[in-house]
Amino acid sequence: MRPAVIFILLTMMIDAMGIGLIIPVMPDLFAEVGAGGLSTAAIWGGILATSFAVMQFLFGPVMGGLSDRFGRRPVLLLSLVVMALDYLVMAVAGSIWLLLLGRTIGGITAATQATANAYMADISAPEDRAANFGLIGAAFGIGFVLGPLVGGLLAEFGTRAPFYAAALLSGLNALFGYLVLKETLPPEKRRKFEWRRANPLGSLMQLSKFSGLGSLLLVFFIYQFAFAVYPAVWSFFGKARFGWDPATIGLSLALFGIMLAIVQGGLIRPVMRLLGERGTVIYGHLFDIGAFIALALVTSGTIALILVPMAALAAVITPALQGIMSRSVGADAQGELQGALTSISALAMILSPMVMTGTFAAFTTAQAPVFFPGAPFVLSAALVTLALVIFIRHTPRTSFSS
Repeated sequence: MRPAVIFILLTMMIDAMGIGLIIPVMPDLFAEVGAGGLSTAAIWGGILATSFAVMQFLFGPVMGGLSDRFGRRPVLLLSLVVMALDYLVMAVAGSIWLLLLGRTIGGITAATQATANAYMADISAPEDRAANFGLIGAAFGIGFVLGPLVGGLLAEFGTRAPFYAAALLSGLNALFGYLVLKETLPPEKRRKFEWRRANPLGSLMQLSKFSGLGSLLLVFFIYQFAFAVYPAVWSFFGKARFGWDPATIGLSLALFGIMLAIVQGGLIRPVMRLLGERGTVIYGHLFDIGAFIALALVTSGTIALILVPMAALAAVITPALQGIMSRSVGADAQGELQGALTSISALAMILSPMVMTGTFAAFTTAQAPVFFPGAPFVLSAALVTLALVIFIRHTPRTSFSS
């Protein structure tokens, strides 16, 4: 594997680790900066998470557009340097407002996922893009697993230790990228940066002009919205349905993350060869519908732990969809496309938790017509079914073959 690809994968892994690395220390950290008791700290935790997602939503197209104008290399390297400095600021922050500022800046720098995906599209043959996007998903999955684990271990050295670790990782990766990363977008293929296209709405309107792309973007949003049921309600669902403790919930999430990395890093290639891009998307949706229904109805915690890694087998959907959409636009719009997808994912993460937690609450309170903690997964199954219908209707069998 070429060094530049390793750098891209490390960048995505560090992004994911940076999110989870600080989770174990957040209650104690908020107490240190005077954020109040546990309940108040939880509210601040939600505010910080939302600010992070909002910045990703707003700045995904900006970062993608900048990479289409100035190239991938400077955007990636500068973002990593700013990210390292941001973690250092959070490491010494003495107030909740400085922590909020840090997470806001962190959301902007994490929007470079769009540029990383655009870089991968630049160096990949059209028929290989979906599988290579899967590598990025695998790297993110590994970071998702390692982040909370490493953060918990570093917490033994104090609440600020994870921030220093994240700063060190970001800085070293920036140095590595400076040494190995070559520009992949030649000057003649760059386009003028336009603010009207460097915002979520303008970017989506521009991209929807490409034939069939508007429907695929809608499918992508619906799927991301449904998939967000896992981070939104999984810990509450596990406790309500099976009486799981935090360690068991953490184990289940680790199993999911590991399988996610295996699927997107390895299994997607034979699946793509067998089914093609369109068939892979259809298979993923059908498998996801079955997984959501099974999780909604299961009553055994042991069976649920077996189902969790199996549910990750549907993770082929995202890279396959990215591959199809990437083949629909030119080299000068890859950054814009990936920026729009980053915004769509962030918007789903902003909106879905409110819907999913609301659905969970409606079926678990004392006033609920029936006690059914799995209700959010039924909702996700219905949404994925809708996405599948839209995809089949707008992608003829002869289109997007591998």
